[in-house]
Order: sequence, then C-alpha cells, then structure tokens
Amino acid sequence: MAAYLWIAFGSALGGMGRYWTGLVMIRLWPVPFPWGTLLINMLGSFVIGLFAALTDAHGRYPLGVTPRLFVMVGICGGYTTFSSFSLQTLGLMQDNRLLEAGLNVLGSVALCLIAVWLGMLLGMVGQR
Repeated sequence: MAAYLWIAFGSALGGMGRYWTGLVMIRLWPVPFPWGTLLINMLGSFVIGLFAALTDAHGRYPLGVTPRLFVMVGICGGYTTFSSFSLQTLGLMQDNRLLEAGLNVLGSVALCLIAVWLGMLLGMVGQR
C-alpha cells in the first residue's frame, strides 16, 4: 500500500511540473504547434533513462523498488504527456495540418528515444 501512496505523491509532483512547463512554453512560443508537450516528453524520457541507469541493481546508486516507483512511475508518469500528445496530434490531423501532425509524431518518437538513450549513457558513465 505504501508504494501506491509514493506513486500518487510522485504523480502529483510530476503533474504540477508538467503544467508549469507547459505554461512556460506557451509564453515563450505562443504558436499552435505543441512545443511544450514535445519538450515535456523529451525531458521525461531523459530523466527516466538517467534514473533507470543510475538506480538499477548494477547502477552507480542502486535503489530499492519503492524509490524507483516514486520517480519512474510517479514523477515521470505524471510529468510525461503522451495522452496530450495523442490528442494534440489528432487535432492537427482534424485541422488538415497533416504535415505538422506527421512531424509531431516523428519528432516526438525520435527525440524521446534519443533522450532516453542519452540519459542511460549518462547514467552508466563510470560503471563497471
């Protein structure tokens, strides 16, 4: 039961972070393209990759299950926004902005895979 509470707390923190980041991005780039969602997904992917590499059983800072659930399921799960990504991409498609929808899909997938890979590489620096 304690793990669920830690996940819920992490999700609340991640959700608040997502909201704040989205507001900042709208102020920086007030355009109809979902730049905020793209950045949020990239950052979340980077953090989950870094944390996974650093804290697994063979990582530099191995942690137990509960702290990993707090960060990876709670904070990162509350922060990343693939549901928003899907809804916004569908909106672009419904507005007949097919090129932008395609770029959003390709950019999100490619950049998030690169971000999670970079996070894992950084997390594994100096490991045996």
